[in-house]
Amino acid sequence: MRIAAVADLHARADDAERLAKTFEGVDDEADVLVLPGDLTDHGRPEEAEALLAALDGVEIPIVAVFGNHDHEFGALDDVVRMLEGRGVKLVDRASAVVDGVGFAGAKGFAGGFAERVVRAFGETPLKAFVAESVIEADALRNALRALGTRKRVAVLHYAPVQATLDGEPLEIVPFLGTSRLGAAIDEAGCELALHGHAHGGAFSGATPGGVPVYNVSKPVLERSGLERGYAVFTV
Repeated sequence: MRIAAVADLHARADDAERLAKTFEGVDDEADVLVLPGDLTDHGRPEEAEALLAALDGVEIPIVAVFGNHDHEFGALDDVVRMLEGRGVKLVDRASAVVDGVGFAGAKGFAGGFAERVVRAFGETPLKAFVAESVIEADALRNALRALGTRKRVAVLHYAPVQATLDGEPLEIVPFLGTSRLGAAIDEAGCELALHGHAHGGAFSGATPGGVPVYNVSKPVLERSGLERGYAVFTV
């Protein structure tokens, strides 16, 4: 299966024409389109309408998760109805199968990496922060394990490894992802992991267990010099 992927579209109400150019040729290049979060700029329904207008000509199946920007306006339920009405397969803490390949996802959350991962100690607000990080990692792990397919792809917004954050300011790295997500991927198993969120990060990395991880944030893809508006992977 050929998988086209691009994250961080940040659709605005007047963006349909601009975004439509991102998807030019995708039906010929891929068998499925994956959108790993920040589909909209502020989670407003009118922004989702612009995204759907841009996707109007895309005929291949679409798989997506939400990002932090999609939660901002507080209208996520409306956006979910709009996307599902278009036939988009939302795998936020869930999974879907497309032509025999399983896709499992979660938005993910912050928390830091390796021995510097934030621990649930001290104040109640910090414990709540860590709890959200754990909940998202558990959701990704469970969604991957629930798939009965031989080939599986993890889709998330926050980074599961630090390698794809290279280039980001060190001060914000703990807020761009967590190794808890990478551990979930390794424990459940999959062939490929795709994420966004880190506009200034690096394109590729891998989990400690060797699963390839790609940051397909639109700004990262643009810096990589791709002629098309998305990256294509084969599983």
